[in-house]
Amino acid sequence: MTTFQEIFKPMQLGAYKVGHRIIMAPLTRCRADKNHNPTDLMTEYYSQRTSAALIVSEATMVMKNCSAFGGTDPGIYSQEQILGWKKITDAVHAKGGKIFMQLWHGGRACHPLLNNGHECVSASAIAIEGDTHTPQGKVPYTVPRALELKEIPQIIEGFKIASKNAKNAGFDGVEVHGANGYLLDQFLRDSSNKRTDSYGGTIANRAKLLLEVTKSVIDVWGADKVGVRLSPLNSFNSMKDSNPLELTAYVCRELSNLNIAYLHMMRADFLGLQNGDVMSVARESFKGILIGNMGFTPSEANTAIQKGLIDAVAFGHHYVSNPDLVERIKNGTTIVEPDQSTYYSQGAAGYTDYPLRNSK
Repeated sequence: MTTFQEIFKPMQLGAYKVGHRIIMAPLTRCRADKNHNPTDLMTEYYSQRTSAALIVSEATMVMKNCSAFGGTDPGIYSQEQILGWKKITDAVHAKGGKIFMQLWHGGRACHPLLNNGHECVSASAIAIEGDTHTPQGKVPYTVPRALELKEIPQIIEGFKIASKNAKNAGFDGVEVHGANGYLLDQFLRDSSNKRTDSYGGTIANRAKLLLEVTKSVIDVWGADKVGVRLSPLNSFNSMKDSNPLELTAYVCRELSNLNIAYLHMMRADFLGLQNGDVMSVARESFKGILIGNMGFTPSEANTAIQKGLIDAVAFGHHYVSNPDLVERIKNGTTIVEPDQSTYYSQGAAGYTDYPLRNSK
């Protein structure tokens, strides 16, 4: 039996009472069809993982032509997509689970070859360094077009419509994706935002779009069914900020004032280029439920919760290969490492074929 007693204490997560503190982090897996519709394979995948206190879905396109993952990332802008996701939420609920949809726009991480020739947009006309995967192979990222001021309300409205669609698809809430170098994060951080208008320059200006989107989503769901994900240190997708701790403090204070269900904070940098203790800043600045993510072991998470540094922990790559991760942690069963070669492949291999082992 587990010695990780803090992880297994019940908690109030926004509108919901949950029985423990293990969250399934959003994981891009590229199993949607070519029209960005959820598939039956995805239904099986999510329904295998319902023992999580909360499942956060993979990043889901809020509008057409913002794909960044080889054309097999799911959307929530069509009726067919709503019906596909409804199968998933029904299957999760049938097993007693809770699931939030992560709402997402790729911004400059998109590519015309993935989006019917449509140019990508961002805060400023600055491209991601390196190449991306497309149906025509690896190609360089394109220079995005900076969104005009008059276009920004359309982005906000797109998130709001997607929120309504997520509600119609049966989700329990939504998470706003403000992390990992996608559109909202591109406005937040000053390496990608060189604007001189009301959405650029100061931290308050750069945070405006994230906060306006979050408020529009709250209008649909209520604050207690909305979370936000941030990654102030992560340099993935050519991201950096000149003062990530100050940025974190400001955004966390503003989100705290909105009384959202939770803040989902990625504590580190995938590439190890930026360092800083963003978790302590977030804990001080955000008064609600703080979920820690990136590289936590069960033991470390248990200690962090016990000390009040975080309230819950989100596991990512171990949820790829351990659909019964909660049971494994509770029972002291071996946690399986994932086959990374199957992260973004098609089919069941490395997706729904990891074994369940509810050993005691």
